Amino acid sequence: MKHKTFFWFVFPSVLAMLVFIALPILSVIVQSLHVEHEQVIIEVENCGPFGCTQSTKIDTAATEALRAAQPLGRWAGLTTYFDRGHLALAEVSAAWASADGIGDFLGQLMNLPFYKAMAFTLTYTAIVTPLTIIFGFAIAVAVNSVARMVRGPLIFFTLLPMIVTPLVGSLILFWMIDARGIIGTALQWAAGDPDLSVKASTPLMWIMLMVYGVWHSAPFAFIVYYAGLQTVNQDTLESAMIDGASRWERIRYVVLPHLMPLTTFIALIQLMDNFRVFEPIVSFSAQAHATSLSWAIYNDLGGETRQLSSAAATSVLTIIGVSILLSPVLIRTWRDFARK
Repeated sequence: MKHKTFFWFVFPSVLAMLVFIALPILSVIVQSLHVEHEQVIIEVENCGPFGCTQSTKIDTAATEALRAAQPLGRWAGLTTYFDRGHLALAEVSAAWASADGIGDFLGQLMNLPFYKAMAFTLTYTAIVTPLTIIFGFAIAVAVNSVARMVRGPLIFFTLLPMIVTPLVGSLILFWMIDARGIIGTALQWAAGDPDLSVKASTPLMWIMLMVYGVWHSAPFAFIVYYAGLQTVNQDTLESAMIDGASRWERIRYVVLPHLMPLTTFIALIQLMDNFRVFEPIVSFSAQAHATSLSWAIYNDLGGETRQLSSAAATSVLTIIGVSILLSPVLIRTWRDFARK
């Protein structure tokens, strides 16, 4: 392909990536280095029949003029990244110096909003991602093994969790785990505690959020694996059967190596998706027990006083976290590609 032809072929994609990915990320980085202007306070004298008094008030005109002159805010550098709402370097150093042990230190870290959100985000990602891959593969193998006449209905019902809007799906489960719901009532009966409430327990709420995450994401892994199973070489499988290989051995030595590229693809998608977990926390009203980095960004942007700099700094840290998580998978993919 000629260089000119190649240039015009890739130009639309490169332009779209610059406009919709690179420039927004650059904008967020710039915003994270600025903070809101402080309000201009002036002293005024109020005189009445009984004398004059001094008071302070916000000079609205001066404050708006300052914001108009510097719409990004005043330069703060990396100050926002190091404050208590983010990396909290001063608080972490103080906790390390005063902690009686690693457990006490980690307990103090969980009182800091960023590390509390990071703990749940990493735990959610580390548990939901492999379970999604395992359940997706198991369902794909099971569906691929049944008679063709029932595969269509099975595929439809298996894909329902992915078809249902995430907010609606999480609300359905939220109602089910209520003390009057079917799951909440069953847990009370199994534990022998009529006062047991999933919504009041942090460990149970974490578990329920992860159960929802696997339930919602497993259909994606299933449909990818199911499509991959249709491309497995049947001659190889028949040869393995003739050689006496069991079902598990055929899956382990024939099917799994063939589907490994799809596993890498699913892992990449799920790592990115799970690291930005947000909808279940809002739908379950679980912010008292679990907060994520995405929820922290949403919380900073909400309300009357929007903390744009704080939200931008959390966004940048989230991007860095996703990049770190994806780097081992990307490096392995690159090495496999380089060997070919």
